[in-house]
Amino acid sequence: MGRMQSDEPDEASGELPEYAERVLDVADLIPPGRVMAYGDVAEWLGEGGPRQVGRAMALYGGAVPWWRVVRSDGVLLAGHELRALAHYREEGTPLREASRACEGHLPRLDMKRARWDGRPPETGADTGDAAHI
Repeated sequence: MGRMQSDEPDEASGELPEYAERVLDVADLIPPGRVMAYGDVAEWLGEGGPRQVGRAMALYGGAVPWWRVVRSDGVLLAGHELRALAHYREEGTPLREASRACEGHLPRLDMKRARWDGRPPETGADTGDAAHI
């Protein structure tokens, strides 16, 4: 039926693919000190999966708070650990200190305390569902 839409930005217009725009919109919504796993973002959007969200963040996430979209196990993004850690400490994101047996002694995110469910921060956890993009 027609040509499939490309995953790459339109070079003439500079536009991002629609899915990438939606992923970046979610990343912009995550409050300071909180995180969402790649799979959380996909679930919140109702499409795609962790790999698609990760690809969108890897290709286009530099202009949004990329450090707030993370692995579900709380391990810091390889190659960006120190930059992300500086952001987490500045924002007060809950961390779990690494044991001395861990190479590099880098902390992990405390996903139980840091994970954001998509609800506005001022309403707390006991309100209705958050609006979706």
